[in-house]
Amino acid sequence: MRKWIVTGLCALFFSPLLTVQAFAQELLVGGQAVGIQISTDGVIVAGFCPVETEDGAVNPAEDAGLKAGDLICGADGQSVSDAAGLIAALEEAGDQVELEVRRGSQTLSLPVQTAVGEEGRPMLGILLRDGLSGIGTLTFCDPDSGVFGALGHSINDSETGLAVPLREGSVTEAQIVSVHPGTAGTPGELDGISDLSRVLGSVERNTDVGIFGHISAALGSRPARIGELAAGPASILSTVEGRETGEFQVEINRVYRDADGTHAMFSVTDPALLSRTGGIVQGMSGSPILQNGCLVGAVTHVFINDASRGYAVSIQDMLRAAGIAMDKAA
Repeated sequence: MRKWIVTGLCALFFSPLLTVQAFAQELLVGGQAVGIQISTDGVIVAGFCPVETEDGAVNPAEDAGLKAGDLICGADGQSVSDAAGLIAALEEAGDQVELEVRRGSQTLSLPVQTAVGEEGRPMLGILLRDGLSGIGTLTFCDPDSGVFGALGHSINDSETGLAVPLREGSVTEAQIVSVHPGTAGTPGELDGISDLSRVLGSVERNTDVGIFGHISAALGSRPARIGELAAGPASILSTVEGRETGEFQVEINRVYRDADGTHAMFSVTDPALLSRTGGIVQGMSGSPILQNGCLVGAVTHVFINDASRGYAVSIQDMLRAAGIAMDKAA
C-alpha cells in the first residue's frame, strides 16, 4: 500500500458476557458464509436531509449540532431503541425535543427545535438507521455449548468507523452468488444472499475481534484442536461460490503480539483463490486459519492496495472475547 491501508472485511459497545465456562477439546471449524443481521441499541444518524416547510427548507438536527454517526438513545428522558420509538417521541414532543446522544465515548444532551414538514408532522431532518446486514464467514462453533464466533472484527458504523451498539442480532444461512475481485486501491467483495427464513442462531456480542453468540445446531466443516499462530505455511477455509467451503493455501509472514492481543500478517499463495478473487475480499472476514491441523486464527482485514495480503487475529483472542475460558491443557 505504499502507505499500507487496511480495511475490515464485513461491511460496540459490549452486550452482556456469555456465561460459557469451558469449551470442547475440539472446536468445529467454520468457513461457511453466513448472513448477519443486527439491530442497534439506539438510532444512528446516517445523514441529513432538508425539511420542506412553509418558510422554506430547514435542517433542525444539523443546526442543533448533531453529526453523522451520532447514536440517538433517548428523547425527553425516555429511552429510544429504534427508529419507530424516535418517531413516536417526536409526535409527543411538539416544538422541541431533548435528545440524548452518544458520540464516541461522550454522552450529550442536545435540544432540537422540530420543524413541521409538508405532511404536517414534526421532523428533525435526519436519515435514520437502526439495523445493519451483510455477509461474513463463520470461524468456529463449540459443539458442547453452541457458542459461535465469526468475522474476526467488529461490525462498525460506516460513517464513524466505530463499533455499533448491539441490541439484538441473528445469523442465517447464506450463499455466494458472485465475486468482485480485489484490485489495487479497491477491496473486492463477495455478493451473497441471506436466507432469512433459516435462522441459525443469535448474535450477542460485537467486539473488536469478532461477533459471538449461540447457534441452534452444531455447525462446522471439521473438528480441530486449538493451536497458536506461527510463521510458515497455513490454509484458510472460505466459501467463494455457492455454499461450498474450500480450503486455500496462505503463508503466515509475521506474527506479532501487543497489548491488543496476537495478530499476524499473511499472503495468499493459492493460485485458485488468486484467480477467483484476487486474494482476500469483503465477506471473507472470519475465515478460519489452520496450521498443522489446528485452528489458530481467523482472517480479519485486507490490504486495500494488495488484495493478496491480509491480517489475522488469533483464535485465543476470539475465544477470550466470546467469554470462553481457555483450557490450558488443550
